[in-house]
Amino acid sequence: MTIETLTNFFMWCTILNAGMFLLSLVLILMLKNVAFKMHTKLFGISRPAFDATIYGFLGFWKVVIMVFNVVPWIALLIVKDCGC
Repeated sequence: MTIETLTNFFMWCTILNAGMFLLSLVLILMLKNVAFKMHTKLFGISRPAFDATIYGFLGFWKVVIMVFNVVPWIALLIVKDCGC
């Protein structure tokens, strides 16, 4: 597997994961009450717990995207450009 192939792989992983993250963010912002009602019926969760869980989930997902997609992609771009 070449550096070019890996670079393209991580680029597309970043694009797809960022797109899914943004879609989830928009859906949660638009349908927050619907999601809360559904999770209350399923798990009996309180509003503050729901808000904290959603906030934590989105924050964790953002960090995972950065660590496992964006950083390797940027590192491969640097290695590819310097010819190391």
